[in-house]
Amino acid sequence: MTHRVAVVVFDGVTMLDVSGPSEVLHQAGRQGHPYELVLVSPSGAQVDTSAGLGLAGTVAAAEAGPVDTVVVAGGDRLAEQRPEDDLLAAVHTLATQAKRVASVCTGAFVLAELGLLDGRRATTHWRHAEALARRYPRVRVEPDAIHIRDGRYVTSAGISAGIDLTLALVEDDHGADVARDIAREMVVFLQRPGGQSQFSTALATPPARSDVLRSVIASVVADPAADHSLPAMAVAAAVSTRHLTRLFGAELGTTPARWVERVRLDRARQLLLDGHSVTSAARHSGLGTDESLRRAFARHLGTTPTHYRQRFATTQRQPPAP
Repeated sequence: MTHRVAVVVFDGVTMLDVSGPSEVLHQAGRQGHPYELVLVSPSGAQVDTSAGLGLAGTVAAAEAGPVDTVVVAGGDRLAEQRPEDDLLAAVHTLATQAKRVASVCTGAFVLAELGLLDGRRATTHWRHAEALARRYPRVRVEPDAIHIRDGRYVTSAGISAGIDLTLALVEDDHGADVARDIAREMVVFLQRPGGQSQFSTALATPPARSDVLRSVIASVVADPAADHSLPAMAVAAAVSTRHLTRLFGAELGTTPARWVERVRLDRARQLLLDGHSVTSAARHSGLGTDESLRRAFARHLGTTPTHYRQRFATTQRQPPAP
């Protein structure tokens, strides 16, 4: 049976928030799992995207017919001002009947304005997460997730995360193998787990002001498996352990040990996705033992290394020798 998906668009919508999910659904259809895509705009008329391209063929919500899933696309202005009443009305009409309601990027502001996310976990583009939490204090905003499911509601981070969200929806409908096949067809490296950070630790780390800390950070990122105990890092930087700890706290807001663990966890995740065994990933990332790796995964990702590898590693890679 064909699954009907309504994507809600409006003037100023981000093009990739629409085209990314649409292409995932198109590829699903090519693999024998058809989706019917319906573009819905507040007035049923053409809308202009933020890139200046027009989206034609839209219908009003009242004309969309029954839909199984609603996806509210994003646009910068949703984070800057209250969504217009006609946009809210369109989403409300569709969401009332749909089994699943999703948002890409700042589309979460529309769902939040309607009260649909009250008491629920949600995410949006990292740049707008603070505004979402401030404007809608009853929403439990998680600013660093790729996408989050809470009941029948699924929210995602910005831009390309809409592809991840839609792959997750396809996986729910047709299984992980179908979702992975679509990701490969679209030359998406992998289907990122929803709880994965929007950034790697290295990218999320603000530029260090001190030469000492910049040197330490570069050394850890370059070789996470090396000896990066606090005494070893302090010796290499020619400072005291107390001074180095103060630098981490003042500039990065964390401790040396916690920051090193996050870098090693990033490396371990990549090793698992490249086909390494749990033991190999633990050793080559610097986390050491299987148990240390399992604890780090549970603490930061809420899953196990084995489950992460089985679900998200591409099946086309051959695992290297341990």
